[in-house]
Amino acid sequence: MADQNDLTSNAEKDPEDWTTGDEPMTGPQRSYLHTLAREANEDVPDDLTKAQASELIDRLQQATGRGV
Repeated sequence: MADQNDLTSNAEKDPEDWTTGDEPMTGPQRSYLHTLAREANEDVPDDLTKAQASELIDRLQQATGRGV
């Protein structure tokens, strides 16, 4: 049985499992993605879902060193 005092055990959910993951990305996601993409010299599509944006943010953070 999980420790109910451990609030971090389910803090991060796979974006593929998000109930709102297929909705369009949020304004803050779009802004941050464009910042990361400029630093990584990459293009970002404007029609990403929330889940796709989250996964791309994770990848670009690693590529730019911001996710360390």
